[in-house]
Order: sequence, then C-alpha cells, then structure tokens
Amino acid sequence: MDIVFNCPACSQELTIEAGSAGAQIKCPSCGKILLVPRARPAKPAPKAAPSAPADEAEMAARLASSYNRMRTEVGKAIVGQDEVIEQIIIAIFARSHCLLEGVPGLAKTYMVKSLAEAMALSFKRIQFTPDLMPADITGTDVIQENTEGGRSLVFLRGPLFAQMVLADEINRSPPKSQAALLEAMQEHCVTVGGQTYTLEEPFFVLATQNPVEQEGTYPLPEAQKDRFMFHVKVGYPSKDEEREIIRRTTGAHTADIQPVITGEEIIQCQRLVRKVPVPDHVTDFVLELVRRSRPDEPGAVPFAKELIAWGPGPRACQQLILGGKVRAVMQGRFHVTIDDIEDLAYPVLRHRIVPTFNAEAEGIPVDDIIRRVLAAIPRGKAKAGL
Repeated sequence: MDIVFNCPACSQELTIEAGSAGAQIKCPSCGKILLVPRARPAKPAPKAAPSAPADEAEMAARLASSYNRMRTEVGKAIVGQDEVIEQIIIAIFARSHCLLEGVPGLAKTYMVKSLAEAMALSFKRIQFTPDLMPADITGTDVIQENTEGGRSLVFLRGPLFAQMVLADEINRSPPKSQAALLEAMQEHCVTVGGQTYTLEEPFFVLATQNPVEQEGTYPLPEAQKDRFMFHVKVGYPSKDEEREIIRRTTGAHTADIQPVITGEEIIQCQRLVRKVPVPDHVTDFVLELVRRSRPDEPGAVPFAKELIAWGPGPRACQQLILGGKVRAVMQGRFHVTIDDIEDLAYPVLRHRIVPTFNAEAEGIPVDDIIRRVLAAIPRGKAKAGL
C-alpha cells in the first residue's frame, strides 16, 4: 500500500512506497527535505462518528480478553515462558519497561518481536557493543544539499524511534550510551542539537543482559536498574517444552501471528488500570513488604542487616501497586489482592534489594531473601480485610 501525503511547503501531492515510511526524501517541486509519514490503516466504511468512551467495566473485559488472545498468538512462536510473557505484558500496560536476564538461546529477541506483532507496534532492535555511541541510538543531525545548492541540517532518526525497542545486551555498552537510552525511557523524548523529539506512544523498552559473560561489560548501576519496573529472569525450558522447540525450529513450522490490540487501545488500557481500586489492607501489605526490607528501618526483618545492604525505595511501592492493578484487570478482576502483590514481588524487588557481602559469600540469592521477607510479613489483618 502506497503512502500519499502533501508537501507542507508547496502542497505538492506525493506518492511513496509504504516501505519508505520514516525515511527522508526531497520534494521534487521545491526541494524541501521531508519525512515520509507512517502509513495508517484505512478506516472501515462507512465512516462512523466518534463514539463515547467505552464503559470501564467493558474496557476491562476487553483487556482481559486481549491478554488471553495475545498469549495464544505469541504461543504460536514461543514455547512456554508464560510467566515471562505475562510480566512483559504487565509492564507494557503499566507504561513501564523491563530488564530481562537469561543465557543465550532462550528466544528473548523472538519473544519481544512476536509481542510487537501481536500488539501491532513498530519494533526495532539495538545491539549494544563497546563502540556504540549515543548518536547511534537516538539519531544525529546531518548536512544535506537541496536542489538550489543550499545546505541545511536534517535530523536522521535512530532506532530508538520505535514503539517497542529491544536493547540487546545493554551491559556491553559504556555508561554514556546506556544513559541515552535511560533518558528516553524516563522522558519519552530525546534531545539532539538543542531540538527535542517526542517518541511515538506507546513506547516500551525491553533491555536484556547476559549473566554468563562478565568480561568487557559495563553492569548497570543499581540506581539505573531502578528505572525498570521488572527484572525478569528467563529460565531454561522443561524437557517437554525443549522437545517441542526442537520440533518447531528444525521442521517446516511457521508462526503466523495476528494483531490483537492496537497502540491506541494500549494507551486507553494504560489509563484504565490506574482507576482500579486498591484496598487499604493491600496497601498496608505493600508498605510492610518494602519498608521491612530496609536494614536501617525500624521494624525491619530480623535478618535484614545480615543479608541486605540496601533496601528498595519508594518506586518499589509504586510498581507493586501499579503492577497489581494491571494483573487484576488481566485476570478479570477490578480490585487488587495480596496474591497480585506476592506474585509480582520477585520481579519488582529483585533488582532493588542489594545483598550484603555475607549473603553473596554464603551463596544466598536475592530471590531467597525476598522469599524470607514475604514469609516474615504478618497477614492477620490482611486476611481479615478480604
């Protein structure tokens, strides 16, 4: 399908191939440098007047249905990893970002690309390397000549200008390049040459890091990891799942993933989930969980000073509540429960609790510390409030 648009300088109508969307061209009439807009799907005829906002309950039911359909569509390409897929989708609907950690060959890239197809989002992959510069991510200004021989600065957009961005092996790039990505994650815009460019919504970054090779890497500081909503660990498949992976990848299997939800609908869902009510006893449970994980906090768990060097900050409370809201709606509920919080405690706190040297020397993983903290939180009042 061709893209038809008018030059803003001379009103000349231009017809460009759809594959050139996002590229820069010169207007054949006036020589102005133009950015080819993205093709938008044709609206069904007859064109109906904009309808009133859908009922919140109906939209919540649509979100739950879309989640189940997305799992089905992604399941055509990815075997297993249901928990990982669920956490990524929660982060998207919470308007946040994810940090994935797993050994090579677990289909992390394929998983994210499949999710982008199921959500009808534009997808770009950035391979982080030691020589990657910030301009390689955000884009840069270049000098171009027009038909009259004059020169002007034109901004060439980098791979960050996509709705779903995979930052592959983010810990292989120096801090300066990492910071360029983290700024875009927080502000949803980039500034180059004094000009600010807004990124297209919804905007989602999924960064991966390899836990097995640490030589020549630049690990993200804890303060920067806190920008990610979840730290998701991708584990090995089960024996049956690995058998199915072998069958699919060595045979003639092809995955035809159909779009389930659009970007505009995702933005509507992001607004909806913030209206989900949270009972007081759930908020109290979140506060107890986070505050008692801080070693210097009065009432901290007894083993906090021995195993925890730094505890989670207030952002952990925010992400637990917001993630719980999304999980509740995805499961067909319009209220958050303690089960939602417990289920998300590991990906939310995993990168926000810094273990002590003693804990690392004894081989105690962070997930085990989180499990001990959860077991130490009293649930008497919480259960009474259900």
